[in-house]
Amino acid sequence: MQSLAAKKRKKLYQMKMLYVMLLLPVVHLALFSYAPMYGIVIAFKDFRPGLGVWDSHWNHFAHFQEMVHDFAFRRALRNTFVISLLRLVFGFALAIVFALLLNEVVHRRFKRIVQSISYLPHFLSWVIVASIMVELLSPERGIVNYIVSLFGGHPVNFLASKLYFVPLLLATDVWKEVGWASIIYLASISAISPELYEAAEADGANRFHKMAYITLPSLVPVITILFLLRLGNILSGGFDQILNLYNPLVYEVADIIDTYVYRVGLGDITNGSMRFDYAAAVGLFKNVVGVVLLVTVNQIVRRRSDYGVW
Repeated sequence: MQSLAAKKRKKLYQMKMLYVMLLLPVVHLALFSYAPMYGIVIAFKDFRPGLGVWDSHWNHFAHFQEMVHDFAFRRALRNTFVISLLRLVFGFALAIVFALLLNEVVHRRFKRIVQSISYLPHFLSWVIVASIMVELLSPERGIVNYIVSLFGGHPVNFLASKLYFVPLLLATDVWKEVGWASIIYLASISAISPELYEAAEADGANRFHKMAYITLPSLVPVITILFLLRLGNILSGGFDQILNLYNPLVYEVADIIDTYVYRVGLGDITNGSMRFDYAAAVGLFKNVVGVVLLVTVNQIVRRRSDYGVW
């Protein structure tokens, strides 16, 4: 009889072209995702470009100690958690609600039109969306302030107001991404067996009952996995969006870790920026916290259910 090792070699030979095709993305991942990780070492050094990464002196965790006492970092950390949690509550939940409601639309043509319209904003860059928002909300020429003035109010600089800025972030994020985020839920709904709905109808269930007791429970595995992935990325509060919309007047509520790292690491050198080592330390802290959150919550979910990322 053919040995187990021989069978494995035969199977590998039969699938050799698949492994060749897999080689390119693996090499790409190694070169552009893993190889640059050696640069993390500058988070533990007083980096001097003239000396290079390896010859710069170790700083005995000085950057991490500085983070604890840095008011701007603590403010950015607080804002990141607040904005990310609000995105998780509103953006994540509304995508599920939108998919459930869209699934209940009977008219196929109208359903396709609504889907297409809801997907379109996702393909606009935040640069374009931010330009549109600046024009709409401009105190001098924006249509929103024009309407406010028509009703006897005074023009408001919404993007420079700490009261309005975060709600505007949430509103634009929901408008741009909810339609696209609902795709995976709609795909999962389409895989639900029609026999379940037919059996529910035979028992007298209406459309709301079918949505609440069949559709939504069937989405739990997908919702769980996507929630875990979003939670692992909770310290990414939306860098592209905020960078294109915020200004120094709203730093108190809008400055997040990513924008803080950008200013410290790649800002104006005359203002004491270009601190690559300190920025790397802050970025490393963010990523470690994200991994810890993901692993912890995944283990909690796995203990209470059969679902999880791994």
